[in-house]
Amino acid sequence: MNKRTIAAAIIAIASVASLAAQQLTRFAVVDLGRVYTAFYRDSKVVRDFEERSARVQAEIDRMTAEIQTLQKTKLDAQSAADQSRVLKADAEIYAKTEFLKDYYRVKTAELEDQKKKLSQSGGFLQQIYDEIKAVAESDGYSMVMNLKESDAVIWYSPTVDITDKLIQNLMTKAGR
Repeated sequence: MNKRTIAAAIIAIASVASLAAQQLTRFAVVDLGRVYTAFYRDSKVVRDFEERSARVQAEIDRMTAEIQTLQKTKLDAQSAADQSRVLKADAEIYAKTEFLKDYYRVKTAELEDQKKKLSQSGGFLQQIYDEIKAVAESDGYSMVMNLKESDAVIWYSPTVDITDKLIQNLMTKAGR
């Protein structure tokens, strides 16, 4: 072999080794909450959840209006210097406000629990994870992190957010 052929072979091998050494681990992020909302918003289970949320909000609004009416009654009683009505209204305001706080806390926890169960149902998660794997492998990502569930994500470039692509793929496969 001549010296030029050997030198070319060495350069080619060094170039390939250099390229392999420069291969980077690529990360992607996905907003699973947004995927859930976009992909399952038309399902019966989600509609039921949204109706329940609306009923809870309507009840909170009704109780808030009652408290506001009592506050107006209290102001009227104060203007009329009717101390017994002021005390009675004050007691009712306090009781209803405490009940509203408890109601809000309990119902919010129930709704959050129901939402979490919906997003973690076996079929939903398996379909999502299968599609995440497909997108990650086709785009060359080694790791995909849930953007909203990880305190480890301090900053990310929008170019690594695969949420929209994931939603589009799921919609296409579902025939929507």
